[in-house]
Amino acid sequence: MQSNPVPPERGADPAGGAYRPGYELVAEQILRFIAESELSPGDRMPTEKDLAIRLGASRTVVREAVKILSATGRVSAHRGRGLFVADGTGPLGEAPFGGFFVPTDLDHIFQLFEFRKVQEVAAAELAAVRAGPAELREIEAAAQRCRNGHDLADMAEFEAGDDAFHLGVATASHNSFLVAAVREARRLQRRASVIGIRGIGGHAAEAVEEHEAIHRAIRDGRPELAAAATATHLENTLKDYRREIHRRVFG
Repeated sequence: MQSNPVPPERGADPAGGAYRPGYELVAEQILRFIAESELSPGDRMPTEKDLAIRLGASRTVVREAVKILSATGRVSAHRGRGLFVADGTGPLGEAPFGGFFVPTDLDHIFQLFEFRKVQEVAAAELAAVRAGPAELREIEAAAQRCRNGHDLADMAEFEAGDDAFHLGVATASHNSFLVAAVREARRLQRRASVIGIRGIGGHAAEAVEEHEAIHRAIRDGRPELAAAATATHLENTLKDYRREIHRRVFG
């Protein structure tokens, strides 16, 4: 299996498309390895360390990719036994909600925010209890990337940091189902761009501060404060959507 010439942990898309999390690219490489090696459900896979060497990726990124593949039923991880191919069906990223989500349906957008709030408030609360030093550094770095993107008026950089921040908090919850759910909800939200509605508009400067407030609460081990800060952030982001929708409808 050939390694990707672009370091996967940087989140670059080899096809030249939009930013994608590094672990998502690595997860796809793992699926290709399974297919090319003609492995069947129940077959043993290489260890995380061996996969990292094969792919030229860090073990941290491989570990997060394995968590996603486990949550989607493609890989089975057994403590003390290793990794095995599971019998899940469908390609990586096949959306459990994609069959009915319509990005031009405003009710769907509002419902998606309700769904995000439930997931991400819980993830932040758990992260404040469970986050390790490396995960805290990732969350802090993502928050700083958002700030840099805002300061430079670089929306692509801001959005990349925003994606990394929210997924980083979910990862720090140490709950694979929350990671998969947050990732899927954000993927669906990006589809709203087909009608030109973006997640952060007039409150980008406030969003930067809100991210940093969430990070501080998680870093300081204050779950209730982390949950409240996350709820405030998502409510303000939804207000941005509502303002943009009102502007488009009423001019």
